[in-house]
Formats: sequence, structure tokens, C-alpha cells
Amino acid sequence: MGQSTSTAVISSRRENNQSHRSKAKSTTLISPMHSDDVEDYDWIPDGGLDYISELPDECLACIFQSLGSGDRKRCSLVCKRWLQIEGQSRHRLSLNAQSDLLPKIPSLFSRFDAVTKLALKCDRRSASIGDDALNLISLKCRNLMRLKLRACRELTDAGMEVFAKNCKSLKKLSCGSCTFGAKGMNAVLDNCSALEELSVKRLRGITDGATAEPIGPGVAASSLKTICLKELYNGHCFGPVIIGAKNLRTLKLFRCSGDWDKLLRVMTDRASSLVEIHLERIQVSDLGLVAISSCLDLEILHLVKTPECTNVGLVSLAERCRLLRKLHIDGWKANRIGDEGLIAVAKGCPNLQELVLIGVNPTKPSLESLASNCKNLERLALCGSDTVGDVEISCIAAKCVALKKLCIKSCPVSDQGLEALAGGCPNLVKVKLKKCRGVTPEGADWLRATRESLAVNLDTGELEHQDASASDGGAQENAVEFPPPMPSQVAAAASIASSSSSRSSSLKSRLGLLTGRGLVACTLRRWSSGNGSARGS
Repeated sequence: MGQSTSTAVISSRRENNQSHRSKAKSTTLISPMHSDDVEDYDWIPDGGLDYISELPDECLACIFQSLGSGDRKRCSLVCKRWLQIEGQSRHRLSLNAQSDLLPKIPSLFSRFDAVTKLALKCDRRSASIGDDALNLISLKCRNLMRLKLRACRELTDAGMEVFAKNCKSLKKLSCGSCTFGAKGMNAVLDNCSALEELSVKRLRGITDGATAEPIGPGVAASSLKTICLKELYNGHCFGPVIIGAKNLRTLKLFRCSGDWDKLLRVMTDRASSLVEIHLERIQVSDLGLVAISSCLDLEILHLVKTPECTNVGLVSLAERCRLLRKLHIDGWKANRIGDEGLIAVAKGCPNLQELVLIGVNPTKPSLESLASNCKNLERLALCGSDTVGDVEISCIAAKCVALKKLCIKSCPVSDQGLEALAGGCPNLVKVKLKKCRGVTPEGADWLRATRESLAVNLDTGELEHQDASASDGGAQENAVEFPPPMPSQVAAAASIASSSSSRSSSLKSRLGLLTGRGLVACTLRRWSSGNGSARGS
């Protein structure tokens, strides 16, 4: 009796769900396959129980959201119900924004009617979507919060203006290699009062020279928290929005022409809430660093290939920005930042957790000061330095108790430094060595065997293609080695070394026992890992 009642209840629920599914109308797939081609639960064997059909739509949506793009697409082919739920629960979508996308937009956004994050990317050799397509998308996605435009060269100021008026909830705009200009950008700033992030790269429609139309501030000035400008011929057009963004937290300027000292001074006089600043290959001097020193809450600073910045500006900044946690300096081998500036950082920034020095030549006094004063230093990278050898590394390793990650590249460090590493820095978990000619595969093998908990990556650089000159290669290649990945992946450095000849001979004898273990090939393989990208989620 009990079993019959239970079976009857399940059968009744199943019939109700099937009835509900038969009333729901599905939408069109991205692929040529239509919803009518999707079978509805024909795969369930006779007499079997379809427990999945008992799950509410909300539960299925949660499951789909935890899957990758490929798995989601496959799930959408199972049945009409799954097709509908998968489309309605997809919030992120990436589309090939070629001109032939226009007639497909109505069916696409009928199925994906909950999209809040949209990427429109076009091949640079193909004709992109135009204003009509963007306008149609803005009508279908009025709740759009994030938009990424790549190489959409057919979009004009007029199209961006209509889009901005229809999608006023936009929070993030990223555009690269587009050809609309200042009017289109101003339309976004004037209509999207919730805009928090603005990223612009190679915006070709901005007029050069004194006739350039200023951009901003607009109603978005009060909400903007992040501004990123890359490779702009006339980046100063964005001065009004940078200055007017009083709640700005992050400013990134990459390879933008013009003198930025004055703008930084005006900006910091009006808003000093910045916590992160990236300056790369722009014209900025010590005057700009002095202006940045007014940002007392600054925690992250990147100075990359800014040769007019010297110890003077770094000292001024270090004396006031005492909350600094991450500092990246690529000195471009100009030797204008050195011990004086680094000692000021050591004394003024006790909370420093991450330090990356590329093309900078610190010596023992500054390294010892950093090790003694920055007790929270966990990640240290020393690259392309002619002055960092075994002796310099040893004075850091003896005092950097918190150090967890170390990266040494193109420095005169030898196997003797590895011997010291075996007994220093108790919290060290990873060491990366690249193009350090004094370090041998046998030395790395010995360190792995001596300190088994330590991950040691050795890259001698012998298999790499030489794609940079010797004079500029150090800084350039090191910059590639330190992208802004996850903070936990940023390299760190420490080692202990001894100049004792007896210890050196002892090391050589121990290294001889490990010759021929051939772990270098495994190390190289670990460095070459591919990465794919999902088309939607």
C-alpha cells in the first residue's frame, strides 16, 4: 500500500511537470539547431523515475551557473525545459560582433533575456556591428551592467548616445580599438549615473591637439571608482572626468602621451581617496610623485618605465604613504631609483607585503633595511639587477621571516645562494629562478632534495627565443614575467648565502651525488601551460 501511494504521488508530480513544460515556449539557440529539434525526455527508460524533473527551475539554474560554457551548451540540448532555463539563467554572454550579427539579435536576446554582462568582439579584419545593432541590443538588455567593446569600428558617437540613454544601469564600460570619439564617451558619462569602472584603450575618434573636446565629468563622476586609460594619443581629454571623480579609488595610465604631472597635482588636490595607482611609460616626474604623496590611503603603486622618477620623488611618497602594501618599480636600468629611495620605503612603509624591483640595482644597505623594517614582506622579486648576488640575498633571508615567495631573474646569484636558501626563510614555499647563469640544474635539484616542502622552479632560458635586445631585454622580459595575476601568484624573494670556501666545496660534493636526475625538463613543462577562455557563463 505504502509503495503504491508513493508511486502514485511521484507519477502525479511527473505529469504536472510535463504539463507545465509543454506550455512553456522555448527560444532559439545560438547554433543553427532550433528548439524544435530538442527531444523532450525521450532518453528516460520505460518504468524509470525522472527525479531531475522534480527539481525546481531555480535549482537547475544554480546547477547550470556552476558549469563551464561548454557544459552549459551541452545541457541546453537535453530538452526544451533545460534549453529555456539555461538561457534565462545565463548572465554573461560573449558574441562575435561582425556585421552579420544584426539579424540574429532578436532571437538571441529572446533566449538570453537575463544578460547583464555582454562582450562584443570583432576581428580587426572584419566589418563590425554598427549603430543599428548596438541600439537593438540596448533595447533588449535594458538591465545591462557591464559592456565590453573590442574592435567595433563601425560604432559612432550617435550610436553610443542612444545606447547610453537606454542602458542607464551600466556599471562598467570597457572599449578598445573603437572609432567613436569624445561625444560618444560623454554621452555615457552624462547618462549612466551608476558607472563605476571605465576602461579605454586606443580610442581612435578622439581629436588630437588643442581642439580636442574634453571628456567628463558628467553624472558618472560621483560613482566612478576605477579609470584605466591605455595607448591614447590625447589622454588628457579625460582630465575633467579624472579630476571630477571624487570617489576614485584606482587610476591606471598606460602609454598615454602628454605631461601628466600637472593633472596628477590637480587631481590629488581635489580627491585623495586613491588606493591604487599604475603609471606605465608615461611622462611623469618627481613632481607627479610628490602630488601622489597626498593620497595618504595609497596601498598599491606601480611605476613602470618612468625614467624621470627618481629617489627624490620616491622618498617624498614613502614618507607620507605609510599604508603602502604593494610596490612595483621597473627602473628601465636608468639607475635613478636605488638605495636612497628603497631605504625611505623601508622606513616609511612598514606594512609592505609585496615588492617587485625590475631593472633596479639595490645593494646590501637597502636590502637589509627592507628586511629589517618590513616584517610583513611576503613576496619579493628581484629582476635584471647587476648588484644582487649571494651576499645581498643572504642579508634578506636572515631577517625576512614572513617571506613566502621569491623570484630571482637575470641576477648574479649562484648555487652558493641556493645552499643558504635551504636553511633560511622558514615560511618560504616557492622559489623561481630564471636566467641566473650561476645557478645550475644540479643546484636546484639539491635544494629540492634538502627542503622537500619548497617548490623550486628553474628556467635557464636556454630554450627561449631571443626576441629583445640585450640592453632592453632585461626590463622588458621581466615585465612579461610579472603580469598582474592574482596577488598570491606574484613572485617573492629571499635566500641566504655564505662566502665560506669550505661550505662551497661541501655544496659541490653534495651536488655531485644528484647529477643526472634530469628534473629540468619537468620544470620547463610546468612553465608552459595553456589557458582557454569561456564564451559565456
